[in-house]
Amino acid sequence: MRILVANVNTTASMTEAIAASARSVAAPETEIVGITPRFGADSCEGNFESYLAALAVMDAILAYPEPYDAVIQAGYGEHGREGLQELLEVPVVDITEAAASTAMYLGHRFSVVTTLDRTVPLIEDRLKLAGLDQRCASVRASGLGVLELESEPRRAVEAIVEQSKRAVADDHAEVICLGCGGMAELEEQVRAATGVPIVDGVRSAVTIAEGLVRMGLSTSKVRTYAPPREKTITGWPFRT
Repeated sequence: MRILVANVNTTASMTEAIAASARSVAAPETEIVGITPRFGADSCEGNFESYLAALAVMDAILAYPEPYDAVIQAGYGEHGREGLQELLEVPVVDITEAAASTAMYLGHRFSVVTTLDRTVPLIEDRLKLAGLDQRCASVRASGLGVLELESEPRRAVEAIVEQSKRAVADDHAEVICLGCGGMAELEEQVRAATGVPIVDGVRSAVTIAEGLVRMGLSTSKVRTYAPPREKTITGWPFRT
């Protein structure tokens, strides 16, 4: 089984970290391939960058030359999953939805701890669109930019732990979802500080994607995610 894990930004080191996290839970026979878009922003922290990333990820996936069995979109609260589902015959799993749906098996309500405050509405909208918002106690911002997770790891841990503790104490969350693909390595530290289950979206998405492939299931094509109608689309795809 081969699963493509698409980073939504152009930071190659983050793609490598996301892929490594995915491999840590993948079955031995599963090959994880990290995909970095060839254009876009070096971090996605708003609507403009998110819509740009949606195009960039679709472009990158369509350009991949080898067969694959599933795709993971590794951006929290990002746009584009629906477009991939129209374009592809294989399962497409978004890490926002994967984390939230996994958290629902572990506790009554979950909270998401993410990066900047401006990303909170994007995550709230994605959860609402997926029908997962009713079990969400809160979406909290750590105040850190995406790239600071790599450049200032100690500060990142402290900020994420602090907001996770508040989510448990003040919002009555019973599970914490790490709200960024680059937060995977923080699981153990946040769990130790809060005493609750910590769910990483990338790892959740891998196990869900593997299960769908093993069951022979993929996106329904009869209506919402039917393939795009044949028409002239100027300038697409972007690859040369």
